[in-house]
Amino acid sequence: MVKELVEACRANEVTDLVMVHEHRGIPDAMIVTHLPHGPTLSLTLHNVTLRHDISSHSTSTVSEQYPHLIFENFSTDLGGRIKAVLSALFPVPKEDAKRVMTFANEEDFISFRHHVFVKNSHKDVQLAEVGPRFEAKRKSTRAKRYARSTSNMS
Repeated sequence: MVKELVEACRANEVTDLVMVHEHRGIPDAMIVTHLPHGPTLSLTLHNVTLRHDISSHSTSTVSEQYPHLIFENFSTDLGGRIKAVLSALFPVPKEDAKRVMTFANEEDFISFRHHVFVKNSHKDVQLAEVGPRFEAKRKSTRAKRYARSTSNMS
């Protein structure tokens, strides 16, 4: 089934495929593959909080603007490859976009946060977390696109 999904994406000129695995309704793994040839990034997910579980959910809305991306501590060669895979998922935002996604790498765990903001004055900015949020740990990075030939992804 995954092979057919990848082939359908390629046939329709889809540039990236994100697959999220869950166990009992909780996301626990994510695979990001850049089409048509890769690379593929496999991540395990931890401490996942979905949008509807975030306290500011009821008072904030998710903007449809393309987000500004913040990458913290992706300075190694591997960090640069991971940053490239993740940043390829998002188009370039307009300068006045009010949506921000942060990927912060600390001790090989990537913390993801999603916010919208309102600039009240020159020095006052109000953030609202809109979710989801999670920590991710890299399981593998492959130069090629994802093609499931066996059940082992390592």
